[in-house]
Amino acid sequence: MTVRIGFLLPSYSSRSTSQWPAVVRALADAGAVVDVVHPVGRGAALDLALLRVAHDLYVLRKLSGFALSLGGALHQLGAAMVNPYPATITLRDKIVASRVLQTVGVPMPATYVASHPEDLAPYLDEGPLVVKPYDGGGGHHVQIVRTAAELATVRHDRHKPVFAQRYHAPDGRDRKIYAIGERLFGVKKVFPRRTDAEKRGEPFTLTPELRDIAVRCGRAFDIDLYGVDIVESRGRPYVVDVSGIPGFKGVPDAAPLLARYLYGAAERAARGEVALTGAVS
Repeated sequence: MTVRIGFLLPSYSSRSTSQWPAVVRALADAGAVVDVVHPVGRGAALDLALLRVAHDLYVLRKLSGFALSLGGALHQLGAAMVNPYPATITLRDKIVASRVLQTVGVPMPATYVASHPEDLAPYLDEGPLVVKPYDGGGGHHVQIVRTAAELATVRHDRHKPVFAQRYHAPDGRDRKIYAIGERLFGVKKVFPRRTDAEKRGEPFTLTPELRDIAVRCGRAFDIDLYGVDIVESRGRPYVVDVSGIPGFKGVPDAAPLLARYLYGAAERAARGEVALTGAVS
């Protein structure tokens, strides 16, 4: 069986330092037909009435922009997708994602939402806060706030909510857990990460507790290709973020593992073994 896989990306370069060019090559070497689907290039337009599902499986990694919207349109047409569009939309909004995790008992810092940064001032009485974009990722624009004066420096789009979590001083490096199908990988990383070595981090063996937390996070969103960010403070783990289809840097042999997972998912999708609102089964 020849499978067709489409990667929904706003741009693509074979010289990228990410895992994904190697994943694309590995899939092609395995016999898959792989297309990098650019939603629309400059100087072109798309007639949505002509949009069709042309691949057995789509890979939706981009959490914003044209690629995400096109993924949603393909989802409505019945496309099989990793990660599924509903899960991707939920993970993109930290307010929604945090509430989902709270309902399944995942250990998390206390989480607050406000219309303006200064509205968070009363919560500083209990200690520092971490303020971050509610729809952001990659650790961008994350700020630890200890005083009302520091709250006043928080970058804020007045049309968006302010998202904050209780700050727990880490016992060491952050724990990043990556899931590829049923396999879990732990990597210790510093934050913020600046060098390539810091981005790759150092593998570590997961404890049963961390493994259980990671599995519960995946089940909460019905996905099995994701990353979990955990801070351990005073011996207690706190989940501070869950990301769909992260970079997987630091995972040994990540590219062939991802290619094998996606090829198998595409085969199952081609046979119709797909839950359109959840993970590829």
